[in-house]
Amino acid sequence: MTKANQSTSQKYILGFLVIAGWFALVSQFYINISSKVVALPELITRYFSYFTILTNLLVTIYCTVLLLNPLSKPGTFFASYRTSTAITVYILIVGIIYNIILRFIWNPQGLQMLVDELLHSVIPVLFFIYWICFVPKQSLKGKQLLPWLIYPLLYIILILVRGSFSGFYPYPFINVTNLGLQQVLINAAGITAIFIAISSLFIMMGNLMSKKNTSVPGKA
Repeated sequence: MTKANQSTSQKYILGFLVIAGWFALVSQFYINISSKVVALPELITRYFSYFTILTNLLVTIYCTVLLLNPLSKPGTFFASYRTSTAITVYILIVGIIYNIILRFIWNPQGLQMLVDELLHSVIPVLFFIYWICFVPKQSLKGKQLLPWLIYPLLYIILILVRGSFSGFYPYPFINVTNLGLQQVLINAAGITAIFIAISSLFIMMGNLMSKKNTSVPGKA
């Protein structure tokens, strides 16, 4: 993919995601730092302990690279179908878990409410639309989703290890202090199953769309 063959609408979506992503991430960082509930180093560490933050950062870097320098090595890596699809799965999981489980346990106001909607709803939905419209579809096999699980599984392991020392768990469903290790592991297994199910669905969708495109005369 080059800048020359990026459509105007593709550039607009990438541009909006870049602006919305960096605005939301920087704003959330400011909100966290301003809380002063713990020491500054711990606040910074907690900020990067959220799967939401890490995944939205990944999406924002992806969009920034593809918008500004798609021909670079990082641009080529991000533009690949496997990478794009994996990131789409990650950000959709962020939106699904928040809107099904977490949205109803607190009531953000003002800037926090705006940031929450951007990170958990607007960006996930718009990135999904971007995947549908602009990511070239290729055939994938089920076994190819296994590498996609490394990121969420590594995240859970690191959070549980750090939480055992710090006592801080970013999400209530992985809070060992309140739920116990057994229940947290059950919850983690359930989340992993969701990742596998969503990933499998994307592979099926991509394969169907790939076959449809190759069956149309004039399309390779």
